[in-house]
Amino acid sequence: MSETYEKPQPVIDPGTKPFWDAAREHRLLLPRCRSCGEHHFYPRELCPHCYSDDLEWVDASGDGEVYSYTIARKPAGPTFAADVPYVIAMIKLDEGPRMLTNIITSDVESVRIGARVKVSFDDVTPELTLPKFKLESE
Repeated sequence: MSETYEKPQPVIDPGTKPFWDAAREHRLLLPRCRSCGEHHFYPRELCPHCYSDDLEWVDASGDGEVYSYTIARKPAGPTFAADVPYVIAMIKLDEGPRMLTNIITSDVESVRIGARVKVSFDDVTPELTLPKFKLESE
């Protein structure tokens, strides 16, 4: 864990603070609508399924599958140069929502659509932990 983290950081506001607080505890938290029962991601004030504002935060399994991905072979700026090649992926969580993230793997060529993944937490600073994913097969 580093005291300084050079890469872009998320803006943590009151609407996303529960998600980031749980990530620091190595828990994946998702908003769920009490009216229709659907989970969603990214956090927002209204359910994107039924538009209710009766929402709660619930622990997610952290399991999912690769919905889509790309392999970045050129860095998205100097702070990412040491990471190439790296995988940027859309994960379909078992609870339903999709989450944009990174897949942490030593073999970027092994990533496939439909591959099962499990959440992994990257403590990048004392205040910030990023949820990323690993292939279940690794």
